[in-house]
Amino acid sequence: MKNKRVVVGLSGGVDSSVAAYLLKEQGYDVIGLFMKNWHDDSVTISDECPWLEDSNDAMLVAQKLNIPFQTIDLSKEYKERIVDYMFNEYENGRTPNPDVLCNREIKFDTFMKIALSLGADYVATGHYCRKNTFVKNGTETHQLLAGKDKNKDQSYFLCQLSQEQLAKALFPIGELQKSEVRKIASEQNLITAEKKDSQGLCFIGKVRLPDFLQQQLKPKSGDIVVISENDEKYAFAETHKSDYQQLSEKFVYHKSEGKVVGQHNGAHFFTKGQRKGLGVGGFKEPLFVIETDVEDNVIYVGEGKQHPGLYRKGLFVKPHEIHWLREDLKLNSGDSFEVKARIRYRQPLEKATLHQTENGMYVIFENPQSAITEGQFVAWYQDDELLGSGVIS
Repeated sequence: MKNKRVVVGLSGGVDSSVAAYLLKEQGYDVIGLFMKNWHDDSVTISDECPWLEDSNDAMLVAQKLNIPFQTIDLSKEYKERIVDYMFNEYENGRTPNPDVLCNREIKFDTFMKIALSLGADYVATGHYCRKNTFVKNGTETHQLLAGKDKNKDQSYFLCQLSQEQLAKALFPIGELQKSEVRKIASEQNLITAEKKDSQGLCFIGKVRLPDFLQQQLKPKSGDIVVISENDEKYAFAETHKSDYQQLSEKFVYHKSEGKVVGQHNGAHFFTKGQRKGLGVGGFKEPLFVIETDVEDNVIYVGEGKQHPGLYRKGLFVKPHEIHWLREDLKLNSGDSFEVKARIRYRQPLEKATLHQTENGMYVIFENPQSAITEGQFVAWYQDDELLGSGVIS
């Protein structure tokens, strides 16, 4: 029987390099593909590896492992499905997560289709997560599990994958610690062994986000308004502890409630919880963005990271934005389900309850959460398993 064929998305980093090595050791027929997703180097920070350096490193790893390698240009698809979506979300005052979208739309869709057309049985990536498959009543169910390295677990970034995508996915380094991955790369003399981890947008490289956004979103001067933490609306919110809708509603501010303390260059360039880039001093504690109003072009800020305007216990997900990776556990209207959830990558999992209604899903946390941000993803887990996710409304 011929060996199973795997296409590895070689990014030019250490994780995907070791993933390719491990698969070859396991007897797979391995092909390395590098995705070129971006052409405009003017918005990347040049000494932080634009795609060319990454592509070269990926090619050298493939040569070292003696596996076929090619570069594929997905920049058209990336622009249409990720970049245009990002611009649109920022313009509407929301904060998207391009890495989650890149996995759903590019790596495990466009890229996966190309891989399958090359006769691949699977697509592999260097994500720190694990997959398990069980059969019940003749039906295969695939589970997405957190990586063994709790500091590097990247299951959150795959929270929008489907059963069909997971069926064809392999995560060779999911059982390893980052230190073990670097050790393997070093032992195999891979050029990426000591390479720093990428901090940039998915497959673009490190980007100056304001520069990137200003390609399409024009600067527009507006007011920065500070809101007192003694605002009456915070006390009101505390009195409705059993009302999902009340707990999930974001605070609404008006300029008349606060004091103008500075100017900004466009509300759509800022996001909730942001501290840097405000350029306003003279306060005892740092100022944090507690809300942005893109229609009136106003940023509302609060003093200190304990400002009550930063905290809410609940959030809402619209029906069409609810995604169950484990479709067999999907809730019906009226159902509740205790889970652990996170609203951003690397956030420790927090106890929460899902409440499914006809209008959508409420996620109510045991403890108030800081900077719940529209456009980001909430992902829910049971033990180590990611069950589903949704876009925060």
